[in-house]
Formats: sequence, structure tokens, C-alpha cells
Amino acid sequence: MSARVPRTVVVDDSRFMRGLIADILESGGVEVVGEAGDGREALSVVAEVDPDVVTMDVEMPEMNGIEAVERLMAENPTPTLMLSAYTAEGAEETFAALDAGAVDFFAKPGGEVSMGVSRMEEQLVETVRSVAGADLSTAGRRRRSDAAAAAASAGGATPASTSASDPASPSGGATGADIEPNTTLIIGSSTGGPDAVERVVSALPGEADLRGVVVQHMPEAFTGRFATRLDDACELSVREAEDGMRLGRGELAVAKGGHHLEITNARNGRLRLTVIDEERGEGVRPSVNVTMRSAADVVDDPLIGVILTGMGGDGSDGVQALSRIGARVLAQDEESCVVYGMPKRAAATGAVDSVLPLGDIAAGITGEHS
Repeated sequence: MSARVPRTVVVDDSRFMRGLIADILESGGVEVVGEAGDGREALSVVAEVDPDVVTMDVEMPEMNGIEAVERLMAENPTPTLMLSAYTAEGAEETFAALDAGAVDFFAKPGGEVSMGVSRMEEQLVETVRSVAGADLSTAGRRRRSDAAAAAASAGGATPASTSASDPASPSGGATGADIEPNTTLIIGSSTGGPDAVERVVSALPGEADLRGVVVQHMPEAFTGRFATRLDDACELSVREAEDGMRLGRGELAVAKGGHHLEITNARNGRLRLTVIDEERGEGVRPSVNVTMRSAADVVDDPLIGVILTGMGGDGSDGVQALSRIGARVLAQDEESCVVYGMPKRAAATGAVDSVLPLGDIAAGITGEHS
């Protein structure tokens, strides 16, 4: 039986861009059931046609994409893919939309936007299909915190007291007591990953003897801002990876978008990183596989690999490389994933030691959750 065809609403203030996106989606087997020129019109169209997924521009008159996502999630929750610019400003706006409940983003290149999107039409279709099947209950930092606050207000409980029934909520503060000396951590993620990664690393204790790398599928203009968000949210020090960077205890690096990242040396609890600007046949840059395989080659100290929410199969080769050298491998469970793609493929290899809810991943890393 063939998969159900996703029904989509395309939102963009450019009539030409709406037509271009609609043509790309329909040629890829995605049904476009409505269009809108701004956020306010989008709310009306979505309420009328009830689509499976919305593609949403960020910058629009009347009501921008961020406000539209907030309203959409409150009034008629629908999986939403943001279409955003490859700029620092676009990164800020896109993260705000993800906080509001958008599932993922598809980065428009600068300059000749229409030609850039046309070249990436296969990726756009694949991403729209993936977002259409996303679990909205696990998406959006602001959406979840608002829901928890509302529930607490209605029931007289504190938001923290509701976390036990939420598979994506932290189960308790992790400590670094059980972390082995000189432990290296590699985290890989894609769709739904920015929020999931933040929730994991913010639960890791600053005193833990950890150093490592986060590989999130993300364009180059976005990863610096993502590193800053993580650094602000957690006790560990987080920076965007640079070629030749060295990492020690309490330090994490976010792989630079559009590049691969390898660990090329590991000695006395310090890692040396190499940023690679070339294809490696993985289909994505940065690739979790590339980083995990490099870690398996050079890290002799304790090593932990983690695969979080995301579409596709990146990381499935990497976790096998880690498993072969005796590293510990964790994967996020289906219930707490926005998209259960990467963890599913990783678990299917037999190389994953534990499949855990997002809220238990940090404790799994520190050894407090078996």
C-alpha cells in the first residue's frame, strides 16, 4: 500500500514563490490544497481546508510567520515547516518560530532564491513529507512550557509536577558522579533536534567529566546561533566548532553547518577537531556518521554516542562504528521524537544499547538510567 499523500498549504507573500513551491511539491507527489499571502490569511485557509502540513515564510506583511505559528498552534495545531533565509537574521527568526511550535525549517539560499529552491526540490519534498508526520506534542519549547503552565494553573499543580507523565520531560537532575574520567560525547540529530539537544545538554551537570560534539543538520549561518543558545541554556561551555579547535573537560562544540567535523586526535582528555569542506557521500553536511566514525578511530577513552529525533538514516553507520569499539550508544524513543527516523534506523542496526525517552537521555549519559 502506498503512503498517504500529504495535503499542504503554502504560505508566502510572493505570488511567484508560492507558485514555485506549489509546483515543486506537486511534482514530488505532495498535494497543495491552499495558498496564502500572509500569516493572517494562512490562519483562515488552514481552518478551512485542514491540511496535514503548512510551509510558512518568515517575513510577511500583516502578520509574519512567527506570529502566525503562535496563533496556528493555539487555534488549529498543524505541523509547520518554516522557509527561511540563509542569514544570521533568518536564524534568529527561525529559532523563534521553532520555539513557538514549528517542526523544522528549510533554508532558502540568498541571492536568487527561486533558483536555489529549485535545485533543492527533492530535499524540500522529503522535508515536507517528514514534517507532515511529525508529533506536535513534542515540538516547540514555548508551546510546551505554555501548556504546562496552563495545566498547572488549572489543576493547582506546579509545571514540574506534570513532568512524570511527559516522556519528553526531564525525569530529574542528573549528576556527574557516575561519569567515567575523560568521557567523550557525540550527539546527532535532525528534524526536531534543536529543542531536543537543548533539553539534553541543559540537563547535564557542569561538573561532569565530559567533552564532545553536537552534530545537528543545520545550515552554516544557523549553527553559531545554535551554539550560543546551548551555551546560554546549560552549565557546559558550548561553541561553534572551528578547524583546529581543542576541547577539554566541560566543553562541547556544535559542528559547523555545511561542513563535516572530525575528531582527529584525542589525548589526556582533550580532543582536536578538524572542519572539512568537502563531500563524503553522506548526503548531508554535517554528517553524524562522519563525526562518529572519526571518534571511533581515535578516542581510546570512554565514548558515548546519542541519536536524537530526526528524519533519514544519518548516524546508523556511525553508531555501528562506535559499538564495534565498545562505546555506549543511546537513542531517543519513538514516543518522545518529533520524527522517529534517525533513532529508528540506528536501533535497527542492533548497535544501540538503550532506547530512552528524551527526558531520560541526560541521565542515560551520566549513567544514572540503565
